[in-house]
Amino acid sequence: MTNTVVLPKRKRRPVDKTLPVIMTLLLMMGLVTLFSATYYNAQDSGDALSEVKKQLFGMAVGFAAMLFTSRIPYWFWGRHRVALAGLGLSAVLLVLVIIPGVGVYINGSRRWLRLGPLSFQPSELAKYAVVLFVALALAARGKRVQRFFTGILPVLIAPGVMFLLILEQPNLSTAGTIIIVSVILVMLAGARWRHMLVLGAGGLALGAYYAWSEPYRRERLLSFTNPFAKMNDEGYQLSQSLIAFGSGGLFGMGLGCGRQKYAYLPYPESDFIFAIVGEDFGLIGCVAVILLFIAFLFAGMRIALTCPDTFGCLLAAGITCLICVQAFINMGVVVGVLPTTGLPLPFFSAGGTSLSITMAAVGVVLSISRTCEPVLRS
Repeated sequence: MTNTVVLPKRKRRPVDKTLPVIMTLLLMMGLVTLFSATYYNAQDSGDALSEVKKQLFGMAVGFAAMLFTSRIPYWFWGRHRVALAGLGLSAVLLVLVIIPGVGVYINGSRRWLRLGPLSFQPSELAKYAVVLFVALALAARGKRVQRFFTGILPVLIAPGVMFLLILEQPNLSTAGTIIIVSVILVMLAGARWRHMLVLGAGGLALGAYYAWSEPYRRERLLSFTNPFAKMNDEGYQLSQSLIAFGSGGLFGMGLGCGRQKYAYLPYPESDFIFAIVGEDFGLIGCVAVILLFIAFLFAGMRIALTCPDTFGCLLAAGITCLICVQAFINMGVVVGVLPTTGLPLPFFSAGGTSLSITMAAVGVVLSISRTCEPVLRS
């Protein structure tokens, strides 16, 4: 008598504890850094802790959302109507953002929608909707993923559409992150290396054309190579960031003792919050943050590798890679390795809605960690 694999019935195991512990450490470090980055400017509003309180509220909502998603069996997200609904909702919201008078216009970009007192970026939801769709589509294709025109390209249509919609905001960094993670998932699904090289070359060519097609993007691209030569223009923000790292040295100036937050460094609470880590906690603090994100990556990928089916494996890997790719791009920008882009640092940058969505996505990974091998029935 042979054994038959029955997929719907699975053993359950305790949720993975490593990933939430690492995430909590990142959140605590992020909260302390956010306080240091914002308390000076927040005093103008009469409450030096206003940004910290908003972040704590987003964190509380995020923990509740994470507990909720961690208890939903992950194969619920593998239903086609769920994935398509998430993709469709994200596309509608992204279209609304670029409509004048509907999307909120801030600093030359239209990336936000406002719901009463709250505002959020639909691109944050779109990132995870794309990961879900791509994971499901690749799992359904199986061996066909080794074909280029009938296997890989159809899967990349949805990420491509999201890429174009987010570019209209404009937000190249988030749009690029979606494409990078989608390509990583294609690679993990078993695509041929020559196909990956073709996709990589095409992506680099498209990115280079987009970056060079507008004068302000061209200036931003060139400024990161020598930001101090353009301190009066595009190089100002990166120059101040590098000054912060230089002032921090090995051990930092101490919590709250850094000076760049005093109206020198633009957006110390969001895109360039890692510079505050460098100034207050020095190289030691920066290395600690980097190591925590590397540990987060390894913990998430370990969960992916122990998942018994392709969809769960790709979904866990996609969510983990999305968070970590965004983190490494942000840190690369802040230290001057990559051109300046407007990409927040996960678990650190101010933004309660973004934080809540990210933590809910981590809950999905934790749900995947609960599942052992399929039960064998004789």
